[in-house]
Amino acid sequence: MTKKRKRQEDFQKVKLKVGKKKPKLENATDTTFKTKAIQIPEQLKEDGVLPTQNRKLNIKDLLSQMHHYSPGVKHNALLGLKELLSQYPFVIDAHLSSIISEVAAVFTDKDSGVRGAAVHLLQFLASKIRAEQIAPFFPLVSAHLSSAMTHISEGIQEDSLKVLDVLLEAYPALLTDRSIILLKNFVELISHQQLSKRLKSRDKLSWMLSVNPNRRVTSQQWRLNVLTRLKKFLQAVVDGSSDTEDEGLQEQKDNSHSVRNPIYISWKLHANNQQHIQLFESGGLRPKINSSFRLRSLTSVMDSAEKGLSSAENLKGFIEIIVPLLIECWIEASPAQSAPILGNLLESESQQLMQQVLSIIHLLWKLTKRHDETYKMELWLRMNYLVDFKHHFMRHFPYSLQDTVKHKKKDPCKSNRNCMKSSNNVDHLLLNLTLCDIMVSLASTSTLQTDSGWLDMIRKFVTDTLQDGSKLNSKQVNRLLGVTWRLMQIQQNKVATEPLIKAVYMLYQQRNLLFPVRTLLLKFFSRVYQKEDLRTQRIRSRSKVLSRWLAGLPQQLALLGLRNPELSNQLIDIIHSAASRSNKELLQSLQATAARIYDPLEGTLVLLPAEAQRRLVQLVYFLPCLPASLLACLSRCCIMGRMSSDLAATLIGILHMRSSFAGWKCQVQDNSVNDVDYFSFLFSTLIGFSREELTSLQGIRGKPHISQTQLSPIRLYLTDLDQFLHHWAVTEVICHSLSTIPSQSQCFDILQTGICKYLVGLVVIPDSTAGSVLCAINKLLDQACIISENLHRFLASCCYSLLYFLLTIDREDAEHLQKRDMLWGSCISALALLPRLLRLMLQSLQVSRICREELPIVAQLLRLLMQHGQLRSHMITNEFLVQQIIKDIMTLKSGEVQEQWLTDLHYCFNLYLASHPQTPGPINTVY
Repeated sequence: MTKKRKRQEDFQKVKLKVGKKKPKLENATDTTFKTKAIQIPEQLKEDGVLPTQNRKLNIKDLLSQMHHYSPGVKHNALLGLKELLSQYPFVIDAHLSSIISEVAAVFTDKDSGVRGAAVHLLQFLASKIRAEQIAPFFPLVSAHLSSAMTHISEGIQEDSLKVLDVLLEAYPALLTDRSIILLKNFVELISHQQLSKRLKSRDKLSWMLSVNPNRRVTSQQWRLNVLTRLKKFLQAVVDGSSDTEDEGLQEQKDNSHSVRNPIYISWKLHANNQQHIQLFESGGLRPKINSSFRLRSLTSVMDSAEKGLSSAENLKGFIEIIVPLLIECWIEASPAQSAPILGNLLESESQQLMQQVLSIIHLLWKLTKRHDETYKMELWLRMNYLVDFKHHFMRHFPYSLQDTVKHKKKDPCKSNRNCMKSSNNVDHLLLNLTLCDIMVSLASTSTLQTDSGWLDMIRKFVTDTLQDGSKLNSKQVNRLLGVTWRLMQIQQNKVATEPLIKAVYMLYQQRNLLFPVRTLLLKFFSRVYQKEDLRTQRIRSRSKVLSRWLAGLPQQLALLGLRNPELSNQLIDIIHSAASRSNKELLQSLQATAARIYDPLEGTLVLLPAEAQRRLVQLVYFLPCLPASLLACLSRCCIMGRMSSDLAATLIGILHMRSSFAGWKCQVQDNSVNDVDYFSFLFSTLIGFSREELTSLQGIRGKPHISQTQLSPIRLYLTDLDQFLHHWAVTEVICHSLSTIPSQSQCFDILQTGICKYLVGLVVIPDSTAGSVLCAINKLLDQACIISENLHRFLASCCYSLLYFLLTIDREDAEHLQKRDMLWGSCISALALLPRLLRLMLQSLQVSRICREELPIVAQLLRLLMQHGQLRSHMITNEFLVQQIIKDIMTLKSGEVQEQWLTDLHYCFNLYLASHPQTPGPINTVY
């Protein structure tokens, strides 16, 4: 077989027949497929759901345009973002991360319009986003801000200050967390580094002010803008510090007698083991641990950059950089170094720059006092900067303003040199006071002789300013008092301090002082008094001016009234502090003004809120004498309801402690409370109404104010529930005070005499008064007491009138229903203690004189008396009277159908009285 034949056999052609399908090849690919639809409705609707602004752009579109190369597109995108977020604020929360990152990125944009729109949008977002929301993204914002502040472009640097203003206003705490980086940026904005001439190596670099002629503003104006923001930033750092102190009146850390908030203790709760009192060794609110070891704070384990200015090392480093630059700024703005002009007049812009320089140094000085080793820090500041400060700052002191503004109308402050301000609202007095505050902080008692020259200048300026009679604002007064206090601490003899105190007192005597100013002056005088009182008796020398100020406080309190409750509280605290120290001048003044303070109608006590009332009540304990007129006022204050019953109880307890019945083992103050006046106070408070009020009640007739029965000569005046409950609470305290008097029989005789003199014979008596009298009788009565007949009959009438009133109260009368338990208990206790009282009341039940409508009431009363266990034996003793009353009732009801109340009365009589072995059983004759 040839090769050609073999090839033909291998590749034989298949012959297809007509009408037959072509057979499938063995390696054929199956190309058939099936499809199904995928439903994605939410994804398709997403673009339609997002809100859009007027140009039909949603948040994603606007954010994507922020990356466009065209400044116009970016500017329109920022405007669109503000428009969209104003209409749909909820979009902010959903896209907060993207919004913050895109807006912060354009802080360094080359176009000024874009940067301006970004600042406006950031200001809008700051009002909508809380600090805790933006906190996770704030490192990014801070990084972009630092990049803008250190940018090579002057315009970007200028706009970065606007961004800084927004962030300082909205998020000061978050911004100060990166204080070290931002402080370095501030320094680089106004200066540049240069190699020190003294050192050939580059180990130490110094900073010098830089001048850039390409800026749109002058170099001095640019430094003023930067220093203004630096001052705001340092103020935020100071405010965010843990120790918040008054700017002018700062407590020294080495003062162990600093004022602490007191712990208020309720002795009732403490006695019932409901309040736990923890006492510490230091007598303060925090425990004092006697240990030579000291715990390391958390800030000590941080990196120095993280600690910021809270680290003494970082603070010293920043002071070494910034203070020389500030001195250079001061030199540029200060008056000519040649012959000084009269008054050392300053241009407005120069004074603004000088004010910012001093404010920054003052804030840095405040930060140095927050560290533990304050004395070492002050010594370091003095050694490094006192010479420069004296040479540059004090050379032309004091400074005043050259006013070039044309006034179109007369200014009321024009003649007042302390009120003089330029069009830029510059306060030259505050500038001088800030300088004084900085300088006096560098002086001390040990350096008094060395610093006497410039200290005398400051002392003269402070004294003249205080005595000038000018109207000062709170900021000026705060700084002024701070300097005054420091001067008094440096030189503590009376010759130096008395003129300063006198000058402050002249300012205090000005009329129509603003409330913040008055508050600052009160704090200053209070602090001076406490400092003076801490001295030992051997070296103590009272200031006459201070004594005069203290003596005038009670009169000011009485005149102030309710016009300014906050100021009244401050006066009360100071008066209480001085009274507790037995200040003679204040106690004499308080004694003379007590009648006006404790007047029951228009006195300070009844006008002020509850907390101030409590402090005023405590002052009663310190009064040298408590005359009858003052006790009468205090009694009216207790019963008028214008102070709480608990406070009235406190007042009664204080008077009891001042009386001769308190049980003191040592001799109390002579004639502080007369015994007769004390009993008069107790009786008047027990009655609850004055003689004039009781006389006016006698003319009231009929319901709803009067409860009247024909079987008793006494009609009850129904008091309001609030008045009744207040009177009853006071009554319980009065009864307790009476029960503690040693001679109970004599106390009862006094009470009996008062009741017979002022109450017996009255026709109308308040229900609270009747109940209070019965309560006091129950408390004081013992076997040695002898009760007069008049008192017996009066109490019997009161008992029946009260019982009749209680039995006739409507169920719907919820107000009087709450009196039932208290009045019922006092009546039953009196009837149980005094058998004759029960007999007289039963004898008065002459049913023949009453109308038929009152018969069921009398029957109900008899039934309740017979059922009561405490009265069972007394009712058995008076069985004949009870039987006679029942006979009279049956006589009036003869010939009528017997009602249920009469059947109940018969049943109770047979059960409790007729079945008694000693009882003969005449009940059969009744039926």
